Amino acid sequence: MPTTSKTVTKAPAPPAPTYEVEDELRAAGARVVAGMDEVGRGAWAGPLLVCAAVPGEGEPPSGLTDSKRLTPARRRDLAARLEPWVADHAFGWAAAVEIDEVGMTEALRRAARRALEGLSVRPDAVVLDGSHDFIGHPWRVRTQVKGDLTCIGVAAAAILAKVRRDAHMAELAEEHPGYAFERAAGYPSPVHRAHLEEHGPTPEHRMSWSYLDGLPRWSHLRTSRPAPGGQIPLL
Repeated sequence: MPTTSKTVTKAPAPPAPTYEVEDELRAAGARVVAGMDEVGRGAWAGPLLVCAAVPGEGEPPSGLTDSKRLTPARRRDLAARLEPWVADHAFGWAAAVEIDEVGMTEALRRAARRALEGLSVRPDAVVLDGSHDFIGHPWRVRTQVKGDLTCIGVAAAAILAKVRRDAHMAELAEEHPGYAFERAAGYPSPVHRAHLEEHGPTPEHRMSWSYLDGLPRWSHLRTSRPAPGGQIPLL
């Protein structure tokens, strides 16, 4: 029988991030512009991490895009090339216990400010991924929806943050085996949930979160949420 061949059309590659936002801010007087992104907001365990990154000179390493579109190996390779290329970068952390104490909104603000204060030069403007400014006065913030896909500084920050937190969670996996921290980085997964049901939460788990309500053996350990406005409902 005659065979027919199908033409496979590949989806077009997403557009690469540009300097459009940074250039706009520089034209308005900002000398140093930092991109910023967070990772770990929706995890059940582990810290929240925010990265601030100031782009270097010229074109960034090839392949820069939204970190979620990259394999772990590709992210690690790109992060290794980004670190010497960026003019400056710093991380801000908020541990699980701090998230429980103050809520996600305040934890985000604190971690973001820690990252900004860790830079060697105070930026004149910050490009923040998303639509909500969780940093606040006196920082000059420009929110950018899908910034990790469209803005070079934010894309660089997102990749550096993701790789750094994944490495940290892999270290925690050695202390707390069985929760798949090395694979799922503290986010919900079947292995994570099954181990939680059997062995309960670790000191790295967020104890004010509602996932504990689904674990009858451990639900009594859930702590009270912060006052309204302190916590962003997620899970």
